[in-house]
Amino acid sequence: MKYDIANIDLAKAGLARIEWAKRDMPVLADLAKNLKKSKSFKNLTVAACMHVTAETANLIIAMQAAGAKVSLCASNPLSTQDDVAAALVKNFNIPVFAKKGESNKEYLAHLQAVLDTEPDITMDDGADLVSLIESSKKIKNKIIGGTEETTTGVTRLKSMAKDGKLPFPVIAVNDSMTKHFFDNRYGTGQSTMDGIIRATNKLIAGSVFVVAGYGWCGKGLAMRARGLGANVIITEIDPIKAIEGLMDGFRVMPMAAAAQEADFICTVTGNTNVVGADAFKGMKDGCIVSNSGHFDVEIDLVTLNKISKSKKEMRNFVEAHELKDGRTVFILAGGRLVNLGSAEGHPASVMDLSFSNQILAVDFLIKNKGKLTNEVHILPEILDRKIASLKLKSLGTTIDILSKRQEEYISGWKEGTNA
Repeated sequence: MKYDIANIDLAKAGLARIEWAKRDMPVLADLAKNLKKSKSFKNLTVAACMHVTAETANLIIAMQAAGAKVSLCASNPLSTQDDVAAALVKNFNIPVFAKKGESNKEYLAHLQAVLDTEPDITMDDGADLVSLIESSKKIKNKIIGGTEETTTGVTRLKSMAKDGKLPFPVIAVNDSMTKHFFDNRYGTGQSTMDGIIRATNKLIAGSVFVVAGYGWCGKGLAMRARGLGANVIITEIDPIKAIEGLMDGFRVMPMAAAAQEADFICTVTGNTNVVGADAFKGMKDGCIVSNSGHFDVEIDLVTLNKISKSKKEMRNFVEAHELKDGRTVFILAGGRLVNLGSAEGHPASVMDLSFSNQILAVDFLIKNKGKLTNEVHILPEILDRKIASLKLKSLGTTIDILSKRQEEYISGWKEGTNA
């Protein structure tokens, strides 16, 4: 662990942030209370690799309250909130292996540290734990299953399953409707703009803002950028998503063309070299480039460094690359997740939905131990809708309920529309 738990002020500040987030996470707290009564998590050991934020802290505390023994490491070297980690160690005696700005060597050591607890369940955000388990072949026979939080991780896990390399069943939390419809769209949209603005203090209104990728994250980011007054351009490789972007009122073009106009570029694809040599070649002087997809490979920093004659830090999380032809390109948060690197990640209210899926996914794995194949699974829709119903209730919102006659009509086939 990398936290001096004697630092009372750090832990105190972290505890306050955890309590602040908890106010907007009532569904998670309610589910944890019910799981404690059922004793489903008693004697359960969980290894979690997630962004160490106040919202994640509430998930880990809820797991502990339900009876699980949990250890936590970061899923990104820049996403740890050190005060939150200190509070987890000091106030809840939860082992945390993470620190903001850790090296790649430290990052890997921290992954191994949580696996050394010999977990029954893994909780991942990017599939790094599962990948390490498969390559080390150390403890996979003990593990009941795992959960995966993000699109990038699900993609990796499905590839592993296709190759017969997935060591145990994994629940794709990301594929639950109450996750990707809300977390990816509203959470990523807001927190990414927050990260870009905190890092740069630039005006968004009137700028040209390029969003690379028009999946759920891209939709949310484009919506928020337009809401702040930007002229938004979408880049895509999927013709269906490109049409959707066009019909949503955005311009759509290749990255090389978009880069010539862009004041801001943000990648949300999960893929590699999305902003590469062709983009840098014609990129507008002063363009601000960031990533809110997942790993730090979406921006081709290797190529950028080769064509730069110097680089320097302008502000926290803003690095200026002066190119050999005199233009300057600004990279935010070292090419890592800007919404966590220079901001605080998603708002607690939306993470209440995502992490409710996480805790129910763990319960589902326990109840179905030995019954699931070593593939990527999704939670049953009934649990998805349960989370949505609980969230509506917590927000004081009610909806209509079908009458028996309506249920019979909508599920039948004999009656015509005008009968």
